[in-house]
Amino acid sequence: MDLEEIKESIKAAQIDTIRIDFSDMHGVNRGKIVPAKRLEEILEEGVNCAKPTFSLDLSYGLPPGTGTSYEVNYEDMNIIPDPDTFMILPYQKNTARFIGDIYARGKPFPYAPRWLLKRVMEKYRQKGLVPVTALELEFFVFTKNGDAFEYYSDKPSNVYTMNPRVDPLDLLRTLQNTLLAMGMEVLYSNHEFFQSQYEINWRHTDALTSADQAFTFKAVCKELAFMNDLYVTFMGRPRPEMGGSGCHLHFSISDAQTGKNLFDDPQGEEGLSDLLRHAIAGQMTHAKGMTLFFAPNINSYKRYVLNSFAAYYLAWGYDNRSTYIRVPRERGRATRIENRAPCASSNPYLATAVSLIAALEGVEKKLEPPEPYDGDIYQEPPGNYETVPLYMRDAIEELKKDTVLCEAIGPEIVQNILAVKTAEEERFRTHVTDWEFKEYSYHL
Repeated sequence: MDLEEIKESIKAAQIDTIRIDFSDMHGVNRGKIVPAKRLEEILEEGVNCAKPTFSLDLSYGLPPGTGTSYEVNYEDMNIIPDPDTFMILPYQKNTARFIGDIYARGKPFPYAPRWLLKRVMEKYRQKGLVPVTALELEFFVFTKNGDAFEYYSDKPSNVYTMNPRVDPLDLLRTLQNTLLAMGMEVLYSNHEFFQSQYEINWRHTDALTSADQAFTFKAVCKELAFMNDLYVTFMGRPRPEMGGSGCHLHFSISDAQTGKNLFDDPQGEEGLSDLLRHAIAGQMTHAKGMTLFFAPNINSYKRYVLNSFAAYYLAWGYDNRSTYIRVPRERGRATRIENRAPCASSNPYLATAVSLIAALEGVEKKLEPPEPYDGDIYQEPPGNYETVPLYMRDAIEELKKDTVLCEAIGPEIVQNILAVKTAEEERFRTHVTDWEFKEYSYHL
């Protein structure tokens, strides 16, 4: 959107406040608000934020070794709004929003997830390719009763049930209409498998726009829920009696000139192209190394359990929800890969970028995947198939070992995530939980 169109939209909607959001390494939306009359100034100059906040852990800590704090004297970074991301927020009075790109000392900030995804997409474009993605995000909704959190919809077996009994405050309709007003092409919404778990799907698009939309979606869900005295979380598994929430990553590759889906081949086996097979092979090759970006916190790994419809064993299959990678049965323009490993708590920019990096390596090297798995892989005896890393400490080590993936991601992002996640894992390792006290204190 050009400057004049933005000005006209601001005037028509009587916008007096502009939010400038950016994604930190966790995918949390941070930023500042500015008066709308400063539009031209902020489009050129942006706003400054303290660089250490980019790597802040979620308990106010600044882990050592991130490269963004004491190493650079706790200096500023500069957030420049991307004009293409301008949108009016229908749920905030007279407010519009930009997603900003992060700069440091006048150059793109090499730690920034959005810059990584842009760089990966450029590699595809240089080969005449366009990665197309859609992110399927699940989330849980709770009500608050004092300090206690209770299920918004507490009855079992309500999957694909949509009525006032499972959504008494009409939250899903409110979210749907808000997202539509913000330009997201919502396809459908539904109650998911577990109590108070929901999913909203929107139309696939180019990978950067899709990641921007997922980043926006998570913020809108949490903000609108808060405004309605509800609580939304994208935690991987917020309650031990429930399963987890995923961010299933659907993607295909299109020809940049014709727009044709290059994963589709009516003459190929199962109607699939060699390109799709190579992309699967690349993801399988780097499955363990990618896990820290797909499952970025301690809780994420509590989603990787048998019989949970989450990734566990490393295999792929046709329309098989028990495998790491699923290839849905749709063909033509809808031919695609679905990676079922990413957790709903993952940063959509990082999860998308590393998945595309792995797929592109498979395409460039013409890697071949193993045979597809037919059946319920959860029933396989242990040891027949490798698993995803089941603990964050293991995922940290797998990323370190995957030198090809690390080189493609870049040293700054790898350094940053390893520093923050190593510190997080150590904090968790030494923390005494309620479970431990109940389990051991009386007898030991």
